[in-house]
Amino acid sequence: MTSNGDSPEQLTLLRDTVRRSRTKEPAGITSSLPVARIAVDISLPHLDRPFDYLVPDDLAEAAQPGARVKVRFAGKDLDGFVLERLESSDHDGKLTRIRKVVSPEQVLTPEVADLCRAVADRYAGVFADVTRLAVPPRHAKVEGEALRCDQPTPPPLSTSRSEWSPYPPGFLDAVSRSEAPRAIWTALPGADWALAFAQAAAVCAASGRGALLLVPDARDLERLAAACTTVLGANGFVTLSADLGPTARYRAFLAALRGCARVVIGTRAAAFAPVMNLGLVALWDDGDDSYAEPRAPYPHAREVLLLRAYRQQCAALLGGFARTAEAAALLESGFAHELIADRTAIRAAAPSVHITGESDTDLARDPAARAARLPHRAFEIAREGLQSGPVLVQVPRAGYLPSLVCQTCRAPSRCLTCGGTLRRTGGSGPASCSVCGRPAADHRCPECGDTRMRAAVVGARRTAEELGRAFPGLVVRTSGGDNVLDVVPEQPALIVSTPGAEPVAQGGYGAALLLDTWLMLARPDLRAPEEAVRRWFNAAALVRSTGTVILVGEPSALPLQAIVRWSPEGFAAREVEERRAARLAPAAKLAELTGPSEAVTDLIARLRQLLLATAGLEVLGPVDVDDETVRAVVRTPRAAGSALARMLKEAQAARSAKKNPGSVRVQVDPPSFG
Repeated sequence: MTSNGDSPEQLTLLRDTVRRSRTKEPAGITSSLPVARIAVDISLPHLDRPFDYLVPDDLAEAAQPGARVKVRFAGKDLDGFVLERLESSDHDGKLTRIRKVVSPEQVLTPEVADLCRAVADRYAGVFADVTRLAVPPRHAKVEGEALRCDQPTPPPLSTSRSEWSPYPPGFLDAVSRSEAPRAIWTALPGADWALAFAQAAAVCAASGRGALLLVPDARDLERLAAACTTVLGANGFVTLSADLGPTARYRAFLAALRGCARVVIGTRAAAFAPVMNLGLVALWDDGDDSYAEPRAPYPHAREVLLLRAYRQQCAALLGGFARTAEAAALLESGFAHELIADRTAIRAAAPSVHITGESDTDLARDPAARAARLPHRAFEIAREGLQSGPVLVQVPRAGYLPSLVCQTCRAPSRCLTCGGTLRRTGGSGPASCSVCGRPAADHRCPECGDTRMRAAVVGARRTAEELGRAFPGLVVRTSGGDNVLDVVPEQPALIVSTPGAEPVAQGGYGAALLLDTWLMLARPDLRAPEEAVRRWFNAAALVRSTGTVILVGEPSALPLQAIVRWSPEGFAAREVEERRAARLAPAAKLAELTGPSEAVTDLIARLRQLLLATAGLEVLGPVDVDDETVRAVVRTPRAAGSALARMLKEAQAARSAKKNPGSVRVQVDPPSFG
């Protein structure tokens, strides 16, 4: 008997009634486009395809193409993007309903989705991995605070001097007519490339189309933002970069998505930015390794933008003081045309460039000119340059004495504990290990027994110390590592910088000393000459036209001669020819396979079967990376590049479907093996 007099049967009936009232009946399926094709967030190669789901009536309005959703897949709730809505599905079985619309914001536009698919195919990757690069994580608060923008008024064109006047006008004229030209721009030394980019974007925006401008790092982005503010106004562009942080980045992403500005600027993270009515993509200094994505499928921002330009029929511009082999190959293939000033303008804008010991006169005045690290002529040029402004000194290595060798036999000095290279971090105290940090006060050379050590390489800090003694009373500043200078004043000073950290001098440098050129050319990298030339051109371009640049190195070296002649286009053309003979990129298509020996061997065997009919398939390796990992490189002629990427994907999918042990990292066109 219960306290209220109800029988147990009545209580059971009452509980069932309450339970039914609280249980929500499932919504029916919408009658309008009831099937949603969804890209589920799965990184398995054999499941890299969209899947069809039913759209409940209560989600029909929100589940539009580009929206984020939750779906049931293999017993788990997974994220996904709606790609399209359909009347029916080709799937024979029963379709599952969409569980939830995470956000109705259509963050994956059709153009970007098409680009993600193209990038995944080009790099033998998975669509889901590319969308993680393209669409930043959601922040619900930002979606709520952001305002939907109307179509902005085209920004006014800049009335300041045009940075494009020394070059043929055809490119900008075509952009203003909403055409799709593609150009490789070799900038004049000393050119304000940021202002030129901003002016090109203004021309594109004035035609009613959007522009996407990419730069390598935060310093260049800050410089480009200042130029865009001058030309476009503070509200005329959006800055999109991973350095902004998750919240600010998503806010900038939504601003670009909603068309709050026609122009988007950023670093590598902005390559997939959803620019409305895209008319121009531009990238500065495409040889910078910052553009290589470290996450799968490892796309390069240059290739992403070129794919966008081709698929969306918009203009493309690759600019720099130097020229990469890839850019030269684009010119050779006819995909792009050259945008360069005539030789008269180049000679007028370029500083005077010399190599130590380049003539018999130099050797007669200083017999050690080719052997000394800082020859007498370099000191003379520094003194002359200091009379009119700062002088740049480029040193390849940071630190003090980053590498030591035996004083007697020159054998490398190594830590007895871990085998790491010994170094000195200052002018006093014992040497220490660069790996484990242990002091090596009692070090003795295992080859000859000598306890004395000398520097194999001199770093930027030690160079600054030596120059401070040679030029007493003069300001000596360093730029590199954690202390990178952005701008230096016009007053006389010595600026010792590592490559890539050179600050911009107001009015330009009076001179530049490029030291230890042999060290940059001796890097264990097939791209070492091209990278060295790019670094030297970037540094030399900061010197005013009346200044002097001196390279300390071997006068007959072709990379140094390219700087003397100020001919980045000639050096790039030679690089393409040499790489064609060696079957390296961009003349060939390469892929690097890294993983356990059994897995790499299995993948290569599957690849040989799939590419049996493809002539020119070659396998280099495998070679040991460590005790558990090997690396192999496969390559084909460039014409078979698409087939190689497709077969790599199929081979990976077959291994994934069969759950073969071991994971293989596949990187197509690895930047270090070029």
